[in-house]
Amino acid sequence: MKQEKSCGVITYIVIDNEINYLLVEQNNGFTCFPKGHVENNETEEETALRECYEETGLKPKLVKGFRESIDYYMPDFDAMKEVVFFIGKIDKLDYHRQEKEIKDIKLCKYEKAYNYLMFDNWQELLFKANEFIKKL
Repeated sequence: MKQEKSCGVITYIVIDNEINYLLVEQNNGFTCFPKGHVENNETEEETALRECYEETGLKPKLVKGFRESIDYYMPDFDAMKEVVFFIGKIDKLDYHRQEKEIKDIKLCKYEKAYNYLMFDNWQELLFKANEFIKKL
């Protein structure tokens, strides 16, 4: 079985004292956080930031102290995938989607973002990130 690794950013902005999360709806209909494959000799953080920029045009500032990963099986590729996530804060909404991969970009508060995420491990990831951000 193959092993794959991707990295991404749980991107957020505070608007009117409320945390809002940026989600991407991929062209395949799956809604998640910006993420993608590690290329060449990139660090996890470099991959996460590059993928966020490619998919959304945003350059979030990574918040120190948060690194979480989720693993899942991809039956179509007979591969196990690990996706490492960091938290990134943005100060202004100036985004555009990468049309080749991204169908839509959604900005939403925690409850709505939680409901967009289709799998328990993604919802748990958002929960952990939300708790971390609230303590900042």
